[in-house]
Amino acid sequence: GLLQTEEYARTMFTVWRPRRREDEIEQMVAARMARHKLYERKPAPTLSFVIEESVLERPFGGQGVLRGQLEHMLRVTENPHVEIQVMPTRVVDHAGADGPFTMMTPEGGEQVAYVESQANGRVITERESVRGFAVRYGILRAQALSPAESVRHIEKLLQGDL
Repeated sequence: GLLQTEEYARTMFTVWRPRRREDEIEQMVAARMARHKLYERKPAPTLSFVIEESVLERPFGGQGVLRGQLEHMLRVTENPHVEIQVMPTRVVDHAGADGPFTMMTPEGGEQVAYVESQANGRVITERESVRGFAVRYGILRAQALSPAESVRHIEKLLQGDL
């Protein structure tokens, strides 16, 4: 959600099944957009994302929404504290095959992992489990395109027929 535009987030919540009421969707969009305040923190947190290539090509909400989303991601990469890497679809040995996860290290705290599936999320604090996620994330970053290659890939998608 930290990389999503408001329009893209609204689209994602709209396509969920079972369908949500409009007021629920608007509450979820507002909550997701409120997370963007993270970019304004001082000192700025370091944020690193590995995104599946297929996500960058799926036109949720139509071509205009996708174009806006990709343009937004390029703007985000201008922040020196943010790196985005694209995981090519062609990668056959994928360290994230078990699904998405988030690694977080709160200021002055221990690193934790967060996993989410459908509508349920769980924070993992047990050290050995967190260590396993950290190793997996390192491998994911090695398997993905570099940050510079990822920016070029997103630019190439925007130059194509979206």
